[in-house]
Amino acid sequence: MKRKIRFSEKLLLAGLSFILLFMIVQDWVPLGSLNDVQAIREEHTFNGLVTVTLINVTQILLLIGLVVIFMGRRYPTWIKLWLIIHQVSIFVGALISWWIPYFFGYGAEQKVQIYNQMFGNTHSFLPLMNGIVPNTLHILFHITLLFCIIVMIYISFTSSKGNFNNSIPENIS
Repeated sequence: MKRKIRFSEKLLLAGLSFILLFMIVQDWVPLGSLNDVQAIREEHTFNGLVTVTLINVTQILLLIGLVVIFMGRRYPTWIKLWLIIHQVSIFVGALISWWIPYFFGYGAEQKVQIYNQMFGNTHSFLPLMNGIVPNTLHILFHITLLFCIIVMIYISFTSSKGNFNNSIPENIS
């Protein structure tokens, strides 16, 4: 049976693909003023960067794989929950690492030196607060992640007409 892939599913896949690209290149590929690969390498070991990159890439590939498998079909409840909770967990990590210290100062004193070392020479458009400022590349990542969460919630609570039969095997008597 032919899948009826919704526009929202295409948006989710595009967002997750951008996040995958971010995870692959952020610490490895010089992107002008968007990142400072040399500063990151001064703060982290090669093996540490490889490990973090592999973990990040693997988890995003898992999410992309689940979306691709179920695009145009009915998502089982556990898949919906996985796709929402996993992304929300990543977003909570971003909030704890960047936004709570930035806006409220909690934990900022521990991050000021390392963030200034790794991201001090990168582009940012927000004002400095509590000694740190989220850089533009991370802001794009965080906005895309939030967008993907919202789209996945939308997909979870809506259905395209006629798609519910796509997940039922045809040989049932």
